Amino acid sequence: MPDRPELARNAALVVIDVQRGFADPSWGRPNNPDAEANLARLLAAWADAGRPVVLVRHDSRTPGSPLAPGTAGNAFADVLDGVTGDLLVTKHVNSAFIGEPSLEAWLTERGIRQIVVCGIQTNMCVETTARMGGNLGFDVIVPMDATRTFDLAAPGGPSLTADELARATAVNLAGGGFARVVETASLV
Repeated sequence: MPDRPELARNAALVVIDVQRGFADPSWGRPNNPDAEANLARLLAAWADAGRPVVLVRHDSRTPGSPLAPGTAGNAFADVLDGVTGDLLVTKHVNSAFIGEPSLEAWLTERGIRQIVVCGIQTNMCVETTARMGGNLGFDVIVPMDATRTFDLAAPGGPSLTADELARATAVNLAGGGFARVVETASLV
């Protein structure tokens, strides 16, 4: 992992799905209890530097989902209290690039070519957004310690712990050339 990546003056912090519904026990055992504290450090650093912040909210269409619009779980978690962000993207799928309004268009219109992606779930929406960002030509940085995921089992198949999934995501992103994987301390 690079020790301290150079951040562009206008590097955007893309905060994925940090919503109250992810506290629901139905998700399973979470990893990284320090994710929100690291996210708070990133938000403070971005505010101090005057860099843009993009908030992404998952509006689930799955019946009974704790992330469904109109439910308490759809709201942002406490760590985002008072954070308005420069853009709010709502989505129904894993990638923030497939949401409303268009994240790609918003970044491009502002000449932003570097994004720092963090949030929930590491191996789902964070990884998918980072991969698409890399495919679209953005310089993507993922501070893994500012992400969180949950243990996951395939129906009738294998299961992985949240920590194993996070390690696999780090390998996929860095090894696949989609993103640079770092720790929060290297960005603040």
